Amino acid sequence: MWKKEGDVATATKDLPTEGAKDGEIIAFVGKGVGFKGAITYEGTVRIDGRVDGEIETNGTLIVGEEAVITARVSAGTVVSKGKITGDVVAKERVKLMAPAMLSGSVKAPVFSIEEGVTFDGTCEMTGAEVHSLQEARQANQSAANVKRMTG
Repeated sequence: MWKKEGDVATATKDLPTEGAKDGEIIAFVGKGVGFKGAITYEGTVRIDGRVDGEIETNGTLIVGEEAVITARVSAGTVVSKGKITGDVVAKERVKLMAPAMLSGSVKAPVFSIEEGVTFDGTCEMTGAEVHSLQEARQANQSAANVKRMTG
């Protein structure tokens, strides 16, 4: 299931590594491997097998084209070409690349979908960029209130 560092580099050379620090993948769940339970990690993990449960990280999750994930996913970045059923929350971004399928809600500040992707769910774009807009509105409102008071 978990491959050695050299094996990971060879097995994932043709796969997207967007979001991975210098393309460095720390673990790989290979095709034909099934995993049930919770996965918690730091860094970048590539999944090409089946995962049923929960995935939690501040790092990057890369979902291969043949992967089937039925889980609640919480990550820094999610890049997927596979099938995800469940809610996805990302601190930075979610990128769905053809032929990805996602059935569930997505909550992220940046959400991109390529042509050829199937998305059945809801999307809430929140996070750093939204907070910045809210902070700007609050600052403008505060400045307007101060201006009214000082006249």
